Amino acid sequence: MATEKRFAHWFTGSRYMHLTARAIAQHGPIARTPLAQLLGLSQGALSRLTSDLIHANVIEEMPDAGGAPLQGFFAADAKQGAGSKRGRPQTALRLRAEERSFVGVNIHGTDISVVAVDALCRPISECHDEALASTQPEAVARQIAEAVKRQVAPMHPAPVLLAVSMGGHLRDDRTVTEAPFLHWNHKVALAAMVESLCGIPCLLVNDLDALLLHESWFGAGVGVPRFTIVTIGLGVGYALCEHGEPVVYPDKSYGLATHILVDPEGPRCYAGHTGCANCMSSDSLAEEYSLLIGRSSTFEEFVADATAGRPQARMLVDRLCYRLGVFIATMENLTMPDKVLVSGESSFLARLNIESIRSAINSYRPSQASKVDFEILDFSWSKWSEAAAAYAIAQYIG
Repeated sequence: MATEKRFAHWFTGSRYMHLTARAIAQHGPIARTPLAQLLGLSQGALSRLTSDLIHANVIEEMPDAGGAPLQGFFAADAKQGAGSKRGRPQTALRLRAEERSFVGVNIHGTDISVVAVDALCRPISECHDEALASTQPEAVARQIAEAVKRQVAPMHPAPVLLAVSMGGHLRDDRTVTEAPFLHWNHKVALAAMVESLCGIPCLLVNDLDALLLHESWFGAGVGVPRFTIVTIGLGVGYALCEHGEPVVYPDKSYGLATHILVDPEGPRCYAGHTGCANCMSSDSLAEEYSLLIGRSSTFEEFVADATAGRPQARMLVDRLCYRLGVFIATMENLTMPDKVLVSGESSFLARLNIESIRSAINSYRPSQASKVDFEILDFSWSKWSEAAAAYAIAQYIG
């Protein structure tokens, strides 16, 4: 995911110097021996790289926390304790996360969430949420910039990079070409607009790509070679992560997985498809629930009735979970990930019937196939704005 250089990276160095810093950010605190194995480097080569990173104030040594080594690796540094020739105590390497701060903004529907984090994506401010006063591009840029300035005014150190995540199609981390929830279908140079208004270098990122990267660096995908994220909420999303990076495909942010069949008897979507994955979106669920109870209903009423155990609502929850299981099985069969993560503002409904999800997966997988490892993530818009900041961190480390 190459980015045109419009900001100073944390340090300059070789490709392996950047890979070493990234690995320490993801897996640290980490001892040198498993780190060398992880990167496929000799101890001598790693020593030179880490010495340069220490000199650049990017990483530091610390007493080993004593945690378990990475799966498949061994903590041979422990042999360098009292019985070693050097008598060197075991140490671990960590990112100097407090040296830098970043801001993440997530645009969801017609609202924004803003949070500041350190270089390990740990929040250093409360997440601020507000509704957009207008969806006109200039007004959106102005409101984002003002919210960011209020958020970072008391912060030290000052943020070095800002990232804005949103649903839609983006180009070169700088331009929006389509944003369905904002009704933008033309080019909007949003990054440049925000940058000029708040004075912080700005990048744009698709919200699913940001979430993928966040989970691979700081969340449930750390150390997982290949995983997918499925989201349900205002829309239905799917993205694939390979070795810590979103799989790049020019058209992927156009919602390519939205119209995959998940229920032959499901409702029609806005494009005329029967039972496609769009039937898991909140608007479609509200329409389907309205038909079940014989009057107009909102998604919020459906959720309240489902939580209260109303039969029609629980029946629709069961349908939703089964459809989600079909969707997960389809993605698993086609892209063969090691793990599936489920998120989105409606994902809490999936917790109401895990059995239906598993039943659908089993129905659409060969009996000899391995069990699908899926996890329903805790959802908040704060996490999604942190995910935007994670993208900024990854670009800044390089």
